[in-house]
Amino acid sequence: MTEPVAAEVGRDFIRDIIQADLDQGKYKEIVTRFPPEPNGYLHIGHAKSIALNFGIAQEFPGRCHLRFDDTNPVKEEQEYIDSIQADVRWLGFDWGKNLFFASDYFERLYEWAEKLIQDGLAYVDDQTQEEIRTSRGTLTEPGKNSPFRDRSVEENLDLFRRMKAGEFPNGARVLRAKIDMAAGNINLRDPVLYRILHAHHPRTGNAWCIYPSYDYAHGQSDAIEGITHSICTLEFEDHRPLYDWFIEKLPVPSDPHQYEFARLNLTYTVLSKRVLTQLVRDGHVAGWDDPRMPTMAGMRRRGVPPAALREFVKRIGVAKANSVVDVGMLEFCIREELNRTSQRRMAVLRPLKVVIENYPEGQTEELEAINHPDDPSAGTRKITFGRELYIEQDDFMENPPKKFFRLSPGNEVRLRYAYFVKCTGVIKNDAGEVVELRCTYDPATKGGNAPDGRKVKATMHWLPAANSVPAEIRIYNQLFANPSPDASNFAADLNPNSLEILSDARIEASVAESNSTEPMQFERQGYFVRDKDSTPGKPVFSRTIGLRDTFAKEVAKG
Repeated sequence: MTEPVAAEVGRDFIRDIIQADLDQGKYKEIVTRFPPEPNGYLHIGHAKSIALNFGIAQEFPGRCHLRFDDTNPVKEEQEYIDSIQADVRWLGFDWGKNLFFASDYFERLYEWAEKLIQDGLAYVDDQTQEEIRTSRGTLTEPGKNSPFRDRSVEENLDLFRRMKAGEFPNGARVLRAKIDMAAGNINLRDPVLYRILHAHHPRTGNAWCIYPSYDYAHGQSDAIEGITHSICTLEFEDHRPLYDWFIEKLPVPSDPHQYEFARLNLTYTVLSKRVLTQLVRDGHVAGWDDPRMPTMAGMRRRGVPPAALREFVKRIGVAKANSVVDVGMLEFCIREELNRTSQRRMAVLRPLKVVIENYPEGQTEELEAINHPDDPSAGTRKITFGRELYIEQDDFMENPPKKFFRLSPGNEVRLRYAYFVKCTGVIKNDAGEVVELRCTYDPATKGGNAPDGRKVKATMHWLPAANSVPAEIRIYNQLFANPSPDASNFAADLNPNSLEILSDARIEASVAESNSTEPMQFERQGYFVRDKDSTPGKPVFSRTIGLRDTFAKEVAKG
C-alpha cells in the first residue's frame, strides 16, 4: 500500500445537482437527512454518508435531519440509538432540533396505507413469506398474481384493521401494494408494505403489532419532513421507481427526490452489518467498540481523530460507480492528522535493562525534552535520567549484522535528549537470554552532541527505571489478513495477529499520571491512546497506528 499524494478535492455530482436546483429556484432551503437503522453501531461507511448529508447542509442554505428508521423492533435497541447519536456528534456534526423517528409517523403511515386500499392500490395477502418470494418471479421471468390480489376493498380494509388490532399471529398476513407483477423491476412486483410483528418497540411499546417496510416508510417520512434531496447508496437505485410511485399515489405534503451514490468499500475491511454483528456475537472481537472494528465507536476508542475521517471521506469523494479504496488512504489521513496534533512522549514496549556503570549511584538529573518538533508553542517537559534505564530489546544485538547501527558490544549510540553511551557488557539468564546490559556514558555529550565532533549512527529512546511506570500496551493490526475478505466465510480471513498484548511495557510517569484521552506519539513506536480498560495501578494504551505502513509487508511475508 502506497501513501497517496494530497490532491485538491473538487465538487461532486450530488453537490452539482443541488447547486443547479438552487440556481433554478426550485428550493429556498436544502433539506437532507441521515436515516440509520438502530440495529447496530455505525461504521466507517456511514461516516461517508454522514459527512455528505450534514456537509451539504453546512455548505448550502439548509439543514440535515437525523432520523432513525425504527421499523423493526425485533433488532432495535436503545443502546444503538444512543451510540449513533454519539457517533454523529463525535464526527463533528449536529442535527440541532431536527431529531426524528420513523415511529413518529406510524399513525399517518397507517392512514395512508388505508387510502391505498381504498384506491384499489393495496391488498392483504395470506400467502406465506416463501410463497410470496417464489411467486415474485426472476429477472427473466414475470411474477404471478397472488390468489388474494383481487379481494374487495371492503374485505382488505376489514382484514388490515384486524391485523392492526392484533387478531392474527406473526406471518399470517401482509399488506402488499398492487402495482405490476410483470414489471421488469422486481421491486415493483407488489412489494410488502406491512407485516405482522408482535414485538415491544423501544419507543411505541406495544401500541403496534404491524410495522411498515423500509420501502414504504422511508419516502413518506422524507415527504413529511420536507426533505428535498434523499441521498442513498447505490443499492437503492432499483428502489427509486417504488419510492416515486408512493410519492405519486399518496397525498404527501412535499415531493422529495432520491439520488444514489457509491458506498464505501475498503480493503482489509468488511462493512456488512450482519458480519459485524456476528463478529461481536461469536467473540471474535471484544464488542462493537473493539479497536479492530471498522465501527466509529471502535475507531474512536482506538484514538482515530474525527478530523482524519472527515479528511478521508473528502479525499475519496462522491462517485456514481462502486470502487474499492485502499485502506492505505485512510491510514495516511490518520497519520497526517496525528503527526500534526499529537504531543511526543517516550515508551519502551519490550524493556531491556541498562546499567550505566560510570554514572554515580543514587544520582539523577532532569533533562529537557520537546513535546512537538514542529510546534514550539507545545513547550517542553522534564525527563529524569539515572544510572538504571530501559531500552527496547530490539535496539540491542550481541552479534549484529553489518548494517545494524544500534547498541551492540563496543558500539556507541545516542540516547535521545541525554548522552552517548557504549555497551561494555552483557548479562544473560540460565537460558542464555540477554536480560541486562552494562554500559558507560560520556558526560561531555549531554544533550546528545559530542564536543569533539564525533558522530554516532543511531539515536535511541529510553526510560529511567526508577521514574517510569509499568503499562499494558495493545498493538492492533488489521482484523482481516485478506485484502478482499469473503463476507460469506469471513472467519477464514481473520488475521490471527490482529492483536498483540505487551504486559510489561514502560511509559513516562507523566503519561501514566495524566487521564488525557488525546492520542500521543510514542517516539519511534507509533501513535497511542489511553484505553478505557486502564486502572489507577496499571494504565492501558492502544496503538492507533504505526509511524509507517508495515502491515502489508507482514502479510506478504506470511
